Amino acid sequence: MRRFIAVIIVSILIFSCSKEKTGNMVVKGQIKGLKKGTLYLQKMKDTTLISVDSVQLFGKDTYRLVDDVDSPTMYYLTFNGDVKPKKLMFFGEKGEITINDNIEEFGFKPTIEGSKNQEVMDEFQKINHQFKMKRLDFIAKDIEARAKKDTIGVDSLEKAYKRMVRKRFLFTTNFAIAHKDSEASPYIALSELFDANIYLLDTINNSLTDRVKSSNYGKRLQKFVKDIKDKEKK
Repeated sequence: MRRFIAVIIVSILIFSCSKEKTGNMVVKGQIKGLKKGTLYLQKMKDTTLISVDSVQLFGKDTYRLVDDVDSPTMYYLTFNGDVKPKKLMFFGEKGEITINDNIEEFGFKPTIEGSKNQEVMDEFQKINHQFKMKRLDFIAKDIEARAKKDTIGVDSLEKAYKRMVRKRFLFTTNFAIAHKDSEASPYIALSELFDANIYLLDTINNSLTDRVKSSNYGKRLQKFVKDIKDKEKK
């Protein structure tokens, strides 16, 4: 009798382990160089990063993770194993998304296919990266000018830096408007223009299609703009 019960328990465990989680978004791919560890699929809930799925990898470098997506959302692939914890960001949405990377440079230059919003983000990041590099260049030159007590040079750099910031704000605004039918548009506005003039944010918000306005980030942008306007009225 005990042996019969043991067989049933083992069968149940095998069935439970073999049953894959289902969802309307499947994230799969290969991470070269993986030896062992756990790969987590995560997203933000309120202000907390939560895990929605995970897979343990032992001797293989391929994975499959799933979740149910109501509205396109920024997700994270987080790896914990025989290396320091690393994160990779990507725009999740319904369908099958393939993400390939290598453990040595995890998160730096992944290949992501299947997410239309991620394609928009990749396009934006190419130009935005140039602005980030210019900012670092300004910082280095400013430190050098201040060390030499070159007040004229410092003043000139500050003016040039402000022009660069305005140029970045305008580029980001025009890019978001040009992609008004993508959920990446309000996300870019929220993450890159939170300290910009309310006029730019409002312009983006008003340009969004109805579908995008009703999305997760679309609703957040509308609330963000409304909150700023309400504070300005006081």
